[in-house]
Amino acid sequence: MLAFLLRRLIQACFVLIVISLISFAIQDKLGDPVRQMVGMTTTPEVREQLRDELGLNDGFITQYTRFAKNALTGDFGTSYYYKEPTIDVILKKLPATFELAFCAILLVICIATPFGVITAIHPKHLVSRLIMLVSSIGLSIPIFIIAIFMVYVFSIQWNLAPSFGRGETTLLFGFWESGLFTKDGLSHLLLPSLSLAIALIPIFVRLIRSEMSEVLQSEYIRFAWSKGLSAPRIYFFHALKNTMLPIITIGGIQAGTLVAYTILTETIFQWPGMGFLFMDAVSRVDTPLISAYLMVVGGMFVVMNTFVDLIYGLVNPTVRLASHGL
Repeated sequence: MLAFLLRRLIQACFVLIVISLISFAIQDKLGDPVRQMVGMTTTPEVREQLRDELGLNDGFITQYTRFAKNALTGDFGTSYYYKEPTIDVILKKLPATFELAFCAILLVICIATPFGVITAIHPKHLVSRLIMLVSSIGLSIPIFIIAIFMVYVFSIQWNLAPSFGRGETTLLFGFWESGLFTKDGLSHLLLPSLSLAIALIPIFVRLIRSEMSEVLQSEYIRFAWSKGLSAPRIYFFHALKNTMLPIITIGGIQAGTLVAYTILTETIFQWPGMGFLFMDAVSRVDTPLISAYLMVVGGMFVVMNTFVDLIYGLVNPTVRLASHGL
C-alpha cells in the first residue's frame, strides 16, 4: 500500500508539472493582462513599467522557474483582479462547486442504479425500452442545451425554481459556506445539480445494464438460483455487487469530466463556484488565477483516481492493487 501511494505521489507530481507547463505555454495566447488592469488613457511607458513589475517581460523559463519555486512553498501567485493569493480565491469558491458536484453524483446514483437494474432484469419490457430510448436521446444532447432548456421551462415558464445564484447560505466550521441547510439554498441548487446529473445518468444507466446483463448469465448466479435464494438478494447483493467494479472505474473518469461540465453549468446558472471563477479569470486574462485553477483541478483528478483505485479492494477483495500494476 505504501509503495502504491508513493507511485501515486510521483505520478501526481508529474501531472502537475505537465499542467503547469501547459498553462504557462498558453497564457500568452489569452491576451495582455496589463490591458485589463489599466485604463485606456494609460501611457505606454506606464504599461511597460507595470509589465516589468509583474515580471511579464521575463522569458518563459525565468517566469516558470519563479512560479515553480513559489509553488513548492504553497504560493501560486496573486490574482491580478482580486489582489489576493490565488489559492485563497479558489478555496472561497470550492464549497459551491463541491456541493454542486456532490448533489449531481447523488442524483446519478439514485436514478441510474435502479433504472440500470430494471433494464438488465427485464430487457424486453416496455419500460426498459423506454428507459433506453430516453438514455440514447440524453447521450446526444450537450449539457449546455439541457441547462438552457431547464432554465426556460422550470424557471421562466413554470417559475418552480430560481435560475441563477446560490441563494441563502450558512457558515459551517467557520469557513465553509453551505447552501445545503437552507430552503433557499436547496431551491437554487436544484436546477444546476439536476442539469449535471442528466448529462451523466444515461452513461451509467447503459453501463449498469450492460455489465449486469453479463453478470446475470454467469455460473454463480445460476447456482444462486438453484439454491433457492430470493430474487432481490440475487439481483442486488450478488449481481449488482459484482457489477460495481467497472462502474467505479468509469465513475472515476466521469468525476473528472464532471469538473469540465461544471464550467458550463456554473456559467449558465451564474453559480459562484470554481468553474464560473475560471471563465471569469479567462475573460480578465488573470493568468496567475488560471494557472492555479488548473493546478488545483489536476490535483483533484489525481486524488479522485487514487481514491477509485483504493475502492477496488473494498468492492472486490480478490483484486489487488499490485496485480493491476498501479
